[in-house]
Amino acid sequence: MGNLFGRKRRSRVTEQDKAVLQLKQQRDKLKQYQKRISLHLERERTVARQLLKDGKKEKAMLLLKKKRYQEQLLDKTENQISNLERMVQDIEFTQIEMKVIEGLKIGNECLNKMHQVMSIEEVERIMDETQEAVEYQRQIDEILAGSLTEEDEDAILAELDAITQEQIDLPEVPSEPLPEKTPETSPVRIKPKPELVAAS
Repeated sequence: MGNLFGRKRRSRVTEQDKAVLQLKQQRDKLKQYQKRISLHLERERTVARQLLKDGKKEKAMLLLKKKRYQEQLLDKTENQISNLERMVQDIEFTQIEMKVIEGLKIGNECLNKMHQVMSIEEVERIMDETQEAVEYQRQIDEILAGSLTEEDEDAILAELDAITQEQIDLPEVPSEPLPEKTPETSPVRIKPKPELVAAS
């Protein structure tokens, strides 16, 4: 299923990745070896102490010589581990540098293509054409402004006033004529009858 039509999937693991993996595996094996020797040295020291107690000085001396040789191997192992770790770091850092350089290369190619499309001469030509277009439009505006007569100016002002009046909301003018104004009459006062006044 994963290999349809006979196509092989391209592995993302590079040769550098494989090298780093192998170096780390060797480092781990050396650390295991180092740990094993350290435990062995502790045991031999204990055995040598016991041999001295038992009066077997020569055997104790031979065991301590062997222990000394193994300590030298331990020191060499430590140096080898340091070298492996340094090499792993160098490879990993070089991989990062290669990615940075590849990014810079792609960016540089992109800039070069953009510069080919838009050269300095092309930019100067566009700027000149833009300036000419602006100047041409300014000349047209001056011609139009100078060709208006006094009657045109009055017509423009009248139209402006008309538009301004349209924007002011005025009440509607009644279509029927207003009633004529009648003179005001003083109110009629009713005098009380005399007999009503006497009775009160």
